[in-house]
Amino acid sequence: DGVGTTDSVEPLSRAQGPSPPQALTPARIRSAENPTSRTAWVTILLLAVNIGVWLFVQQGQSGIEAAEFSLEYAAIPCEVVEGRPLTTDEINITYSARGDDEACGLGGPDSPAPFPDKRIYLAVLFSMFLHGSWLHIGGNMLFLWIFGNNIEDRMGPVRYLLFYAIGGLAAFAAHVVPQTASTVPVIGASGAVAAVMGAYLVWYPNAPVRTLFIVLLIWIRDVRAKWLLAGWFVLQFFTGQDSGIAWLAHVGGFVFGAVIALAARAMSGMARVMFDADHRPSGRWDSTGGIGRGPYDRGRRTLSDDPGDRRFGGRRY
Repeated sequence: DGVGTTDSVEPLSRAQGPSPPQALTPARIRSAENPTSRTAWVTILLLAVNIGVWLFVQQGQSGIEAAEFSLEYAAIPCEVVEGRPLTTDEINITYSARGDDEACGLGGPDSPAPFPDKRIYLAVLFSMFLHGSWLHIGGNMLFLWIFGNNIEDRMGPVRYLLFYAIGGLAAFAAHVVPQTASTVPVIGASGAVAAVMGAYLVWYPNAPVRTLFIVLLIWIRDVRAKWLLAGWFVLQFFTGQDSGIAWLAHVGGFVFGAVIALAARAMSGMARVMFDADHRPSGRWDSTGGIGRGPYDRGRRTLSDDPGDRRFGGRRY
């Protein structure tokens, strides 16, 4: 995924991808053993909306139709910075054979806008629900479910939804700032999901994540979240410049989530703002998310006291 290409139109859009499993090849994340105390309804809703848009809105579009759809509904840095839709000349230059990704302001001054009624600022939110391929949406939704349900459990549904949306906006801003003249649409939930991942790294670094590795043989192993998430973050800086991947959006979203999570842990006032009343930490923080003691001596809730049920050297919680 990344830049969607067709026989006649290129580039199609810049995706907030690749999906996390691609970035972690040859590892594939399967599940996190971090119990929640309630159903993550907001995370389920986000999954349903993303998948619904992909299946019932984006599927079946030809290359030209997909390009037009992205231009009409997806966020574009030039439009957000200039406060206006792209002109026909800017679009033609962007999608020409030579393809100029930074065509903002190019072309004739009287060139009309093919989508004059586009809501360019709402498009930043719309873009969070658009994807470029099955692998793109599959990876994003997998990571959203694995890490998002625990963040929602800690924050509560309303705070979590606001955090997710603002994280996506922060990710888009990180993509736009160094390339304000870009005329390529940006799509994908990866920036918002990255914010969730950043918070997870800070709050649950020692939670085990069951991971499928494919290195000659196929094997499954529990890996602490901090190694997987830190590895994913570092890999963003090795993304090819011509990959069509909005990797700065990943970095921006991840850093935003981590900073907010750090502030919530370090500042009591921020904790009251960020955490649901029933889930504010007391005493020392359990970095395993309740699965075991880890480096601490206190679990938030006990599900099993069987001394034979060991994981990471502590009781299973």
